Amino acid sequence: MSDFRDRLMLSRRSALTVLAVGAAGVTAAACSSDNKSGDSAQGSKAPSDPDATVSYSPPLDTPDASPIVEVSVKVADGVLNPDVQLTNANGRVVTGVMSEDRTSFTVTEPLGYGGQYTWSGSATGNDRRPVPVAGTFSTVTPENQIGLVVNLADGQEVGVATPLILTFDEVVTDKKAVEQALKVTTTPETEGSWAWLGEDGGSRVHWRTKDYYQPGTKVSMVAKLYGLDHGDGYYGEADVTSDFVIGRNQVVIADADSHQIVVQNDGNTLMTLPCSYGEGDLDRNVTRSGIHVVSEKHEDFYMSNPAAGYFNVRERFAVRISNNGEFIHANPDTVGVQGSSNVTNGCINLSLENAEQYFATAMYGDPVEVTNTRIPLSEEDGDIYDWIYDWETWKSMSALAGEPDVKSAPATPKDAPDVSGIPTTPQNSGSRQTPVG
Repeated sequence: MSDFRDRLMLSRRSALTVLAVGAAGVTAAACSSDNKSGDSAQGSKAPSDPDATVSYSPPLDTPDASPIVEVSVKVADGVLNPDVQLTNANGRVVTGVMSEDRTSFTVTEPLGYGGQYTWSGSATGNDRRPVPVAGTFSTVTPENQIGLVVNLADGQEVGVATPLILTFDEVVTDKKAVEQALKVTTTPETEGSWAWLGEDGGSRVHWRTKDYYQPGTKVSMVAKLYGLDHGDGYYGEADVTSDFVIGRNQVVIADADSHQIVVQNDGNTLMTLPCSYGEGDLDRNVTRSGIHVVSEKHEDFYMSNPAAGYFNVRERFAVRISNNGEFIHANPDTVGVQGSSNVTNGCINLSLENAEQYFATAMYGDPVEVTNTRIPLSEEDGDIYDWIYDWETWKSMSALAGEPDVKSAPATPKDAPDVSGIPTTPQNSGSRQTPVG
């Protein structure tokens, strides 16, 4: 009985030993397999990259980006988070808008010249892994900036021959680029064209219609010049706009042989006034033939003409029709010959009563059509000589029709009267967008 019990216990111990060895063998085999696989992965496989890919416009680290190009950040295979923003060097957040699908964020205000801008925020990929939005770029620092003056004030009512004039304070060498940035809209639609005229310290570009405007026409001009390279390292100082309206259709018919002027409104005679034109004995005393444009008027104006021997003579109800010293104004000294003889130094003289009557109706941009004198109006007779050109010639002076043959013409000829006065027409420097500096 004891011998049987001893053999039974020996059998149990042997079985347990076998099981223990078997289990250890299985465990060892499993561990050996795991270790072998782990060693191989650590030697050849790197962590996977996030799904989301972020791109920037302009590219990061750009040193001289234009402040008017598209500025944006975009993500592929993911979305941008609400914390995305662009800030300037002072920490000011630049205004921008997120797309509905949150794949792009675009800046909506102009940047400043010579500034550094910083992206910040994050994106989330389709794999739910975050990707930073970060980096900087800088905008161009212009060597020089060009500003301009517009001849018309916003909301001004003007005559049917009015040209829109942009006068730059420096010479524009890339006229094509600048002209492409100018847009004129008219209601009703009116055919017109830009033309580059004489340069005197700066460039001038005029927009003129083919024919006189229709009364009531609304005109709007937008010049997207800020950030635009004008050539030779000059960039636009600001965007400029001008909005004006055309008034009644008044034309002055000025036939020198008739010794009178006829003021017409929509083709109907408003008044016929006896006058005296330039004597014509000397070139400087010839009233120029051609379409003049009223540019300013003064109830009192002090005129000087050294060549004719008079200085600071007070004249009443003076309406300027060119910058060479030609006015329609009152002159009591010539009343005796007004209506019968031409004796002036080039102006059109009226009686005091008639001058005041005409003065009350005159408006900037009215055409004064002078005929039958021996010298035509030319580019040497001031700033507004636009109507001396036929339509095809005018269009050829557009930079977009080929580089024009720009002549350097003085604003006032050397022998013109030395006149002084304060223009009644306000000058509009244009509306400006304030960039983010």
